[in-house]
Amino acid sequence: MNQSQRHILVTDDEEYISELVKFNLEKAGFMVSVCHNGSTALQKLEDEKIDLLVLDLMLPDIDGIEVCKRVRKSDKNSELPIIMLTAKSEEIDRILGLELGADDYMTKPFSVKELVTRVKTVLRRSEHHVEEPSTVIQWQHMTMDLERHEVTINGQSIELTLKEFDLLKYLLKNRGRVMSRNFLLDEIWGYDYFGETRTVDVHIRNIRKKISDYSEDDYIETVRGVGYKIK
Repeated sequence: MNQSQRHILVTDDEEYISELVKFNLEKAGFMVSVCHNGSTALQKLEDEKIDLLVLDLMLPDIDGIEVCKRVRKSDKNSELPIIMLTAKSEEIDRILGLELGADDYMTKPFSVKELVTRVKTVLRRSEHHVEEPSTVIQWQHMTMDLERHEVTINGQSIELTLKEFDLLKYLLKNRGRVMSRNFLLDEIWGYDYFGETRTVDVHIRNIRKKISDYSEDDYIETVRGVGYKIK
């Protein structure tokens, strides 16, 4: 990866933090832009080619949660890697960030060196994501089109984030087999991911919620103390 060609957008209203992060990312070879509010970040994402967004949760105008929602709904940046930052340490904030599609999450105060490492890791994972040959997976009333990156139930399209899609695809391809949380974390997020197995639970819950809007069937079974499988 030629890091000098990778453009990172750092969005944090604390100028000291944003400049510190900018300095260290540039030292690591990245091109870095900085903004201090959500509206400016959204505009930059539309106007420029951004490869990864470092996003603070607490912003003065449009908060990080809303920015993340809009990014995930946009045509241009729906799969943009996002690392969320927040001064809050409560689990509910971490879960909310993951449910919105954040790729990683750090709580302030944090190690800038670790953030740089996570940026490299998330970018490397996104680079290695390769679409599979055109094929369709059919299970009960669900259809997954790998080429179009679409999932439908009874003909109704379900909007999934990149990680939700990959997780559901892996379970569908291994129907009947129990996949442990650690195994899924390694396969979907990578061996060098800094997160925890709770990440898998959050994404499974989010997938179930989206499926429940179109079907009463619970496609994903929880195997207590082990993991998950497609029934």
